[in-house]
Amino acid sequence: MTTIYLIRHAQAEGNLYRRCHSWHNGLITVKGRTQIKALEQRFEGILIDAVYASDLYRTMTTARAIYRPRNLPLRIDPDLREIGAGVWEDVPWGQILYDHRDSLAAFLRCDPDWQVEGSETHPQVRRRVQAAIERIAAAHPGQTVAVVSHGCAIRAGLSAFLGLAPEQMNQLHLGNNTSVARLEVENGAVKVVYYNDESHLPAPTVPKASIVYGIAGMEQNALHFQPLPLPQEREQYLAARRDGWQASHGTMDGFDAGAFLQAAEKNSAHARESVVLALLGDVPVGVLQMDWAQEAELRVGRVPFLYMMPEFRSRGLGVQLLGHAVCTYRAMGRQFLRLRCAPENDRAKQFYLSHGFYKVGEEPGGIGHLDTMEKYIGLEI
Repeated sequence: MTTIYLIRHAQAEGNLYRRCHSWHNGLITVKGRTQIKALEQRFEGILIDAVYASDLYRTMTTARAIYRPRNLPLRIDPDLREIGAGVWEDVPWGQILYDHRDSLAAFLRCDPDWQVEGSETHPQVRRRVQAAIERIAAAHPGQTVAVVSHGCAIRAGLSAFLGLAPEQMNQLHLGNNTSVARLEVENGAVKVVYYNDESHLPAPTVPKASIVYGIAGMEQNALHFQPLPLPQEREQYLAARRDGWQASHGTMDGFDAGAFLQAAEKNSAHARESVVLALLGDVPVGVLQMDWAQEAELRVGRVPFLYMMPEFRSRGLGVQLLGHAVCTYRAMGRQFLRLRCAPENDRAKQFYLSHGFYKVGEEPGGIGHLDTMEKYIGLEI
């Protein structure tokens, strides 16, 4: 009998930033690295003969928890990839919801007929993953193998092994990041012993029963972005700047509306997509300003302004603005994301530190100086 542990990758940027990352590569997050450590501890003392992963960064990184302590090679199999999303790749889920609501609903219910330009279908990924698992099992008779794959891909494969029809795939919930399924394969027959097991992870702070999934959940927390037209919307921009300054410094001393507006208009004139309004449906929730020219020769992406409106703070939405900057600059080949933070703004500082930034220096600004914060965003594997 062959035993296969089928494992979903740790939390990656697509999960955190609420973007469609299927075949699109992204880094493991700070939380994901903690999950990988927990996964390593779970498999301590368990004999593993071989480790496989898809050829995407998030699965190969997660697989390190198992193959490195055992000095095993990592075997790459592209057939373990997530479902290909075609033209949806790296698009915010909020944008897909806003522009293609019915198609997104079909995707989420695993409609066998769902497809967009360049994508796979659910039945195609089901056949692909099923064949990959059966092939791996046949190559390791009597051994134990760890296989790291992706949420939709794992669900598709499990649905086949559990005898569900393709249109019944959505009856299986997606497991949490690093959740584990155990399969036993004998004489070509695959038995699912358990799936979506996450007992190695700490108890969630938010009960699963209170989490809203699907379209309704995305309506509550998935943002999309559109250029903020400047100078036409200068008052909207300046209102955000004023509130951001007050929240950062606790005073309006030193606020220079003209200088801020001039810089924003310069950025927007260089590239209209560099100053964007973040929206939840049709409701504005924040502003993201990028300076595509500053420090470009250093492969740095600069963020002069990242702002959430007061009524939308503390809802976990701000990270999607950060993610939009990361993905925008990474597509340009930038290696680092850099911004400034008022040293007295503890809330903002903790936000950036919790998402992988660190202080690299100080710059004049604010009511004295500002801390220069930096985050690595390269995809060197």
